[in-house]
Amino acid sequence: MRRYKSRVELKAEAKELLSGRWKDAILLNVVPTLLFIIVMAISLSVLAVLWREIGLNPVSYSMASNDGDNGSGTTSAGIISTLITVGISYTFLDWLRDPEMRIQSLKQAFQVFTKKYFLGTLLIYLMTSIFVFLWALLLVIPGIIKSFSYSQAYFIFKDRKSVSEGGKVSALDCITESKKMMDGHKWEYFVLQLSFIGWGILSILSLGIGFLWLNPYLNATTAAFYKNLSENDSYDESMEVF
Repeated sequence: MRRYKSRVELKAEAKELLSGRWKDAILLNVVPTLLFIIVMAISLSVLAVLWREIGLNPVSYSMASNDGDNGSGTTSAGIISTLITVGISYTFLDWLRDPEMRIQSLKQAFQVFTKKYFLGTLLIYLMTSIFVFLWALLLVIPGIIKSFSYSQAYFIFKDRKSVSEGGKVSALDCITESKKMMDGHKWEYFVLQLSFIGWGILSILSLGIGFLWLNPYLNATTAAFYKNLSENDSYDESMEVF
């Protein structure tokens, strides 16, 4: 019989997992947190420089705003941070399924950058980014809704790779399967993510340090959401393009 857990139950499951093992969880999340702090510091520094330039020379501001080096560097850091976060999410899913699992922080944080996961995870990132962008061209709201629809694709890819025994796993199939899995659950997922916004604001005000505690809690809860869906849902193999 299907039983979908409530937001409170999912958060309680995450807290229970982390109880007594916060050190492991924090060490696992150190890298993306540091990347976020670095990117935030660079962005604030650039804004400060541009602010001074506006007052002194509007022309130089215009030239600076068209300089793509800074933007490309920030974009690259964002992609790397996302891939690391996905690898950490994979670890939390395994951890939820095996609460006694040993955590090897660096190895598991960078597991996406292995032959097993890298190409497929990167393709999912690129394809979902393109799909969400195309939907957002219509209106912002459809883009946000589609991002929720595609949100489970990474976890689905991980599970498929675990049973494929080296076989190929289609990134597009994982995205489409995520759409089906999230049918009727997008609002729950939205409310679940929204429930962390207060902690997110506090973490930003702490100059990013609070993310060392927030990220493990959020990642564990998000993994618990997928685990609950995958345990309850069954879906056919017919696939459709976004």
